[in-house]
Amino acid sequence: MVMKRALLIALTSLVALAGCHSFKKENVQPPTPLDKSFKPTVQVTRLWRSSVGAGAGESGIRLRPAYADGVLYAASTDGKLAAFDAQSGKTLWTKSDRTHGWFGWGDKKRADVFYAGGPMVSGDLLVVGTLDGHVYGLGAKDGSPRWQAKVSSEVVASPVIVGNLVVARTTDGRLYGLDSSTGERRWAYDQSAVPLLSLRGNGPLLAANGVVFFGSDNGKLVAVRMDNGEKLWEQTLASGEGRTEIDRLNDADGGILLDGSTLYGAAYHGNLIAVDGPSGRPLWTRPFSTFTSLDTLGNALYGVNESSQVWAFDKNGGADIWKNDSLKYRWLTGPAIQGNYLVVGDMEGYVHWLQSGDGALAAREKLSKKPIRAQPLVVGDTVYVEDEKGRIGAYRLSAH
Repeated sequence: MVMKRALLIALTSLVALAGCHSFKKENVQPPTPLDKSFKPTVQVTRLWRSSVGAGAGESGIRLRPAYADGVLYAASTDGKLAAFDAQSGKTLWTKSDRTHGWFGWGDKKRADVFYAGGPMVSGDLLVVGTLDGHVYGLGAKDGSPRWQAKVSSEVVASPVIVGNLVVARTTDGRLYGLDSSTGERRWAYDQSAVPLLSLRGNGPLLAANGVVFFGSDNGKLVAVRMDNGEKLWEQTLASGEGRTEIDRLNDADGGILLDGSTLYGAAYHGNLIAVDGPSGRPLWTRPFSTFTSLDTLGNALYGVNESSQVWAFDKNGGADIWKNDSLKYRWLTGPAIQGNYLVVGDMEGYVHWLQSGDGALAAREKLSKKPIRAQPLVVGDTVYVEDEKGRIGAYRLSAH
């Protein structure tokens, strides 16, 4: 399993560059140039900008900050944790575990704590996973260590915290239910079948009504009981069919959406599907290939396909509402809803706003020159965007 995942790190970066179609350089599509004559229709104000460590670096994962009680938390793969005042960007505390091993536990010769999954915060507990298979519980007020748990593989998706349980996902297809006070393992769920070749990353977990929902590396939407880790049901998002290993990639690497009692999910080389949450019964399905998360507003469902075309669908049946091609091949993040707009980041460090009603571009700002991989985080009237080097920008909109 370790050898397999090491292979995936190298291969999937090439897959992303090639639009997941070919490894041949001549088939790599160049990003659509930005319109130099573009005039915004909504005003964007950058509230602040800061950074945390080296961010995700070359790991290929999608590090995203977390928000709780007026504080924004962020982590980096070079062992940095930071908490910021969400309104002003003022640094409240930072913690570096670069030279002290795992919080002083175990082998002190370790150079780094490779934070990768999270952070996630609930109450006074902050939880974060690592690239070498640990989950840590810390104090949210100062980053002080509380507990550690060893798991079977990398944790590159944010854990969830529900009551006295932390649920963490590993890249080898397992879920772990951990005691939120001690880190003690309560249960483990094993997916049992993980494809030999897979896109780099895992989608975030969704916890609701005593159930954990997630998209798997073999194209399934899976529901697992939170109290004991037993699988309730699964639905197919992608079949994994094709002539080559690349064609057969079918990861569901985006987050699962819950709207009322309906779940929405999508997969690479697969479909967008609506499922009745309690029963797992499919309501409708339509072809749609993506490796990013979705978002919803009103009666519309929004997503970015494998070519970075932005789509809007009727969430009651999946019919097309609109499609925007102007950011094609700019390798966009999944969309996030901010007011009446969609926010996406791209491979050149730009942040774009699109009107939710018709998909027209409404505003553009540049955070940095580095790729933005994680779906932006919207809290109230503010959106937080993080690039792969750990730079974080906070933006607010106001109409002209």
